[in-house]
Amino acid sequence: MNFSYRFGFIGTGNMGFAIMKGLLKTFSSEQITFYEKNAQRAEDVTACTGVEMAKNGLSCAFSSQYIILAVKPQQLKKVVAEIREGISSEQILVSIAPGVSIAELKEWTGKDCRVVRAMPNTPALVGEGMTGVCYDETRFSKEEQETIRNFFVSFGRMVMVEERLMDAVVCVSGSSPAYVYLFMEALADSGVRYGLPRNVAYEMVAQAVLGSAKMLLETGEHPGRLKDQVCSPGGTTIEAVAALEEQGLRNAILKACDACYKKCKNLKET
Repeated sequence: MNFSYRFGFIGTGNMGFAIMKGLLKTFSSEQITFYEKNAQRAEDVTACTGVEMAKNGLSCAFSSQYIILAVKPQQLKKVVAEIREGISSEQILVSIAPGVSIAELKEWTGKDCRVVRAMPNTPALVGEGMTGVCYDETRFSKEEQETIRNFFVSFGRMVMVEERLMDAVVCVSGSSPAYVYLFMEALADSGVRYGLPRNVAYEMVAQAVLGSAKMLLETGEHPGRLKDQVCSPGGTTIEAVAALEEQGLRNAILKACDACYKKCKNLKET
């Protein structure tokens, strides 16, 4: 079967749009289509990307080889019901909804369709996304697996994980940019408190976080070892680290991830 489009997006919220923007760095707008129920949002997406919208969700699904389900988990069952007639064994469903299993998606389609479950994050918008991916590789050709890889690395990095670990991916990667931004905002506030202009504080904090992340990825060092390299004996940094430990930074992060993980387990019910 010849498909009109390589990729079809059902939904273009923050995450779907971020992925589409990243994808356009590797694939042309002619290879992509989408359907978005919000008329103004749809108009804005086309104006920004040059990607044309399909007339409805079913049309988008029917004409696309890879169908990206980029809607909230609470909406997913209804959306799948609307497009199920446009899904065949030749197509591949890519779901980015947290808390929804591959088995559930198959049940909702009423078919033994091929599903890729993924958890990306919003830095995809600037080509620095991180995505946890799982699927049954035995059901995909080498060419399809390469396309899946190219799809995800077009907007950052990807790692294959077991499906039972996908909720952990949400905690550590999918939701974590929000934790990082909160930390960055607080750190910048401290600079402003001591006299730095806010724009300068934000720039300094952002570069410090970017550089720290790059060091971790490129050196492969344990983060504790990299931390130790900054903490001179009797110095300023170790005093700050001691204060963070006293205030329970690690415990706060662990508790935040516990809350995130718990929410993943009942997303479809809320």
